[in-house]
Amino acid sequence: MEEKVTVTFGKGEQKEYKKGTTLLEISHDAATQFSTPIMAAIMNNDIKDLQSTVEMDSRLDFLDLCTETGMKVYQRSLTFLLIVAAQELFPASEVEVTVEHSLSNGLYCELHHGRDITPADVKNLAGRMREIIAENRPIVRKSLSTAEAIELFNAAGQKEKVKLLEQLDRKKVSLYYCGEIYDYFYGTMTPATGYLDVFELKYYQPGIILRFPQKDNPSVLPKFIENPKLFNVFQEAEAWGNILRCGYVANLNEYIMGKRIDEIIRIAEALHEKKVAQIADFVSSHRNEVRVILVAGPSSSGKTTFAQRLNIQLRVNGVWPVPISLDDYFLDRCYTPLDEKGEYDFESIDAIDLELFNDHLTRILAGEEVELPSFNFKTGCREYLGHRIRIDKGQPLIVEGIHGLNERLTSAVPRHCKIKVYISALTQLSIDNHNRIPTTDTRLIRRIVRDSQFRSHDALMTLRLWPGVRRGEERNIFPFQEEADVMFNSALIYELAVLKKYAEPLLNEVTPAYPEYMEAQRLLSFLSYFSSINDDEIPLNSILREFIGKSCFF
Repeated sequence: MEEKVTVTFGKGEQKEYKKGTTLLEISHDAATQFSTPIMAAIMNNDIKDLQSTVEMDSRLDFLDLCTETGMKVYQRSLTFLLIVAAQELFPASEVEVTVEHSLSNGLYCELHHGRDITPADVKNLAGRMREIIAENRPIVRKSLSTAEAIELFNAAGQKEKVKLLEQLDRKKVSLYYCGEIYDYFYGTMTPATGYLDVFELKYYQPGIILRFPQKDNPSVLPKFIENPKLFNVFQEAEAWGNILRCGYVANLNEYIMGKRIDEIIRIAEALHEKKVAQIADFVSSHRNEVRVILVAGPSSSGKTTFAQRLNIQLRVNGVWPVPISLDDYFLDRCYTPLDEKGEYDFESIDAIDLELFNDHLTRILAGEEVELPSFNFKTGCREYLGHRIRIDKGQPLIVEGIHGLNERLTSAVPRHCKIKVYISALTQLSIDNHNRIPTTDTRLIRRIVRDSQFRSHDALMTLRLWPGVRRGEERNIFPFQEEADVMFNSALIYELAVLKKYAEPLLNEVTPAYPEYMEAQRLLSFLSYFSSINDDEIPLNSILREFIGKSCFF
């Protein structure tokens, strides 16, 4: 008699299946409940690809394209398809695809095969991808010993993958195969290429952008929006990686194990200081007209430390700015707008008293003395505690906050009187040539550590709040990033090796009883690629100190 297992679905429905049934088979039964194709599943709070089997009584939730995780599976699988198509279209020994960074609702990639890529190459590559999709070719996961995987990647000339696998303390690794092509990916894949029919491959000199849909409307591609300023910052990040000779995690680990990481720390921090000084020079060159310096960026991008360091560099140039905290201009809690879930939307620009803020800006810039408010976060009310400021004509204001790029925030100040600075942590490091490190992951790990150090929040709380933070960023920050006059990349190439020892114990406290367990495990797996380093050599003015403590600014 065949053995049965009970599967409990999201709404409490239960159904029996033969032990060993694949999630793909079970997904067929559930497909009618979803408006888009199912990409993967969460089984007992752990993400699984659809090739996985049910071996015991389990709780199961499917992930379609309308979920963030489901869309990530789609994007990852599409990236693998690009790599497969490139290796089948060009001789494998002559081509290397490198996945560089996100850009314009897609991934910017480069194709290295001895000459510059052409629009004809891109057209042919997209055509080959379409052919493989039409075949509905299986994407198969195989578990191999680490030694076997190393042998395969050695034969294929994938040196960075070999280095990293040699550094990892793992007996087994999972590779994905599509036809004769195989690769190691940080995450799950779709079961076949037929799932991947919505994409565009766009020529973007000197590389290509692999464009994909978004979870809010997964059946169509979003409008292409140029991000030239952001692209230039990413190119600068790549140049910094080349200066440091440290493009991949394996390279960083070699510096750590070779006891040469102090050199990397010093150079990385010097690059930051040089860039802050250049921005200060730019601001100083416009001192006759600039009255307000706006510093904006997403959560945990290092805005506060950057503003302090910019303040110092400006003083070196004879410019003495005065800071104003945007947080003190929150509306009283009872007037705070609500989001679609009926919860306070503190990320909205309408949570700021724009009328009062602009009135104060106008009066301060006119030379008046103004009493600034202080916001009491415990009572949710604005207070006046006697904090008055008056500035001289040559003194600019520094305003730090997530809405700095939005003209509504400072509508009373003419555009030519403002300089807008955008901060983000655009890491120069990749896991390997096909697995980039998302900026979002770096910021989330920063925030987990900072929330524990300074806000008495455990990792579970931070993980619960993070989706709301991300929604706020998508609405209030990212649409305005090209409005910046200058951009600053706050990422430090060595930082994840430092944050690891702080973040791992916090993430290990998240148990399988919580939905956030899956995300905690993903981050733990990610951090396992890094060797740890001591933070004794990190300067007290480093942006990293904003998250781990002992900053000279706080």
